[in-house]
Amino acid sequence: MVIKVVNKSSFPLPNYKTVGSAGMDLHANIDEPILIKPLERVLVSTGLFISIPKGYEAQIRARSGLALKHGISLANGIGTIDSDYRGEIGVILINLSNDDYIIKRGDRIAQMVFVKYERAELMEVSTLDSTDRGEGGFGHTGY
Repeated sequence: MVIKVVNKSSFPLPNYKTVGSAGMDLHANIDEPILIKPLERVLVSTGLFISIPKGYEAQIRARSGLALKHGISLANGIGTIDSDYRGEIGVILINLSNDDYIIKRGDRIAQMVFVKYERAELMEVSTLDSTDRGEGGFGHTGY
């Protein structure tokens, strides 16, 4: 699959670092450092604009190293970029630690993963088929 990219940043295009990598690192395309205080949210620019084929999305995911070492995550869990969006990719970061954290120009702030999806047609019914689990909620399976 080929993704068309307009790169208005001063960084190379995102790429896969190993043959087994699922995600590509996104860099902070900012002029000045951004201070993120505990529980604060910020939108960080990447300078990237993409054209995704229909039937695919780009998922923006947290970097595990930032999350583990510094408590920096994505405020929206996983961000979705739809195939018809043409604006700049922005990353919504949140500081879940008790310490201030500074994002600097060029920092790797998130990963981008391309995923194929199916569009569903919802059909309203009055009952659902039964299963062994039934209405059992969180923790119901014992794990």
